[in-house]
Amino acid sequence: MGEFELIFLGTGGGRYSMITQRRRTGGIRIIGSSNIQIDPGPGSIAYSNQLNLDPQKVEYLLISHCHPDHDNDAEVYIEAMTQGGAKRRGVLIAPRGVLNGNDSCEPRISSYHKRMVGRICEVSPGDSVDLGGVEVRALKAKHGDPDTVGFRLTLPWGDIGYTSDTEYFEGLGEQYRGVRLLIICVLRPRGAPIKGHLCTDDAVKILEEARPESSIITGFGMRMIYSNPDVEAKAIEEASRIRTVAARDNMRLRLKMESESKQRLLDMF
Repeated sequence: MGEFELIFLGTGGGRYSMITQRRRTGGIRIIGSSNIQIDPGPGSIAYSNQLNLDPQKVEYLLISHCHPDHDNDAEVYIEAMTQGGAKRRGVLIAPRGVLNGNDSCEPRISSYHKRMVGRICEVSPGDSVDLGGVEVRALKAKHGDPDTVGFRLTLPWGDIGYTSDTEYFEGLGEQYRGVRLLIICVLRPRGAPIKGHLCTDDAVKILEEARPESSIITGFGMRMIYSNPDVEAKAIEEASRIRTVAARDNMRLRLKMESESKQRLLDMF
């Protein structure tokens, strides 16, 4: 119960990273007392199997918004979680746009696949879902899909934040204050802002507000890839004074609680 593993099945974001797979778009897996898949973009199932991370063991599927680099493999994960529909199991947590569509997008989960899932939770910012040992809270984001949310996960290890795709807005970082680890989707490098997404300069502002123990940047677009995410992470760390690393495809981190009273990050960087 005390140890979790965080696996980046992909670190790409945006259209051209997705199309070219210069960085994979598989999302994030968290394995411990719970088995959680976050934002399964194109290739996520294949990458999961390549790493011997059986997708049939996923219990909770979290989708932040209805764009293919974040939701493309969602229905395949539902097939996996339910053993091809043989067992009605698993929990799907997603905002309205993913489940029912909105003015920006069509529903991303078919009625057929919805009937397979054991429990469906439609979330808006501020909503919480108790999964028994894990709490998932949906937080505000500002993106092309107006129903986009970020997630704050409360695990026995501590809180992990995931911004998903969003542009910077006042109060964004405050939502994640107190998390031990903040995962920030940073599409673009310094000096290259774009509507609906974050750049390196925005990440610094978020960390100055949230003050997590550590942060990881992911969700890289092509301009970020060409600029070198490791270099951008170093710039974020120097400006914010928060330990920051750039995720790599297939990167695995052990999040381990010490046996003594104090907990700290182990084997992360």
